[in-house]
Amino acid sequence: MQPQKPARKAAANLRGSCSNDNNYGGRTSVSHFAARVRAVVSQIQKGETMTYKQVAAAAGSPNAARAVGTVMSKNFDPSIPCHRVVRSDGTLGGYNRGGSNKKSELLVQEKINSYSI
Repeated sequence: MQPQKPARKAAANLRGSCSNDNNYGGRTSVSHFAARVRAVVSQIQKGETMTYKQVAAAAGSPNAARAVGTVMSKNFDPSIPCHRVVRSDGTLGGYNRGGSNKKSELLVQEKINSYSI
């Protein structure tokens, strides 16, 4: 195995990847931001929701709501309840495990009757 070129090594350091034992879209490492997002979302209890904006702020990047959506769209770890993250306008947003109908069904099962915060 050849050593990394300095530019490639620097880029890898800037990405700030960290190891994670959970399956994240088939990868075993995620960015620090994605790890923070997942940590925040994993704390959302049944019967509660957070907006993408609230998750971004709680993860330390208040202007990164769209990035939270990207992280959630690539989440396949069943221990991360990404269906509990909704849009600020009260609509559901997407869900990578069955679409918005499945997301709605899961939220109703968890007795969340209102999607607005």
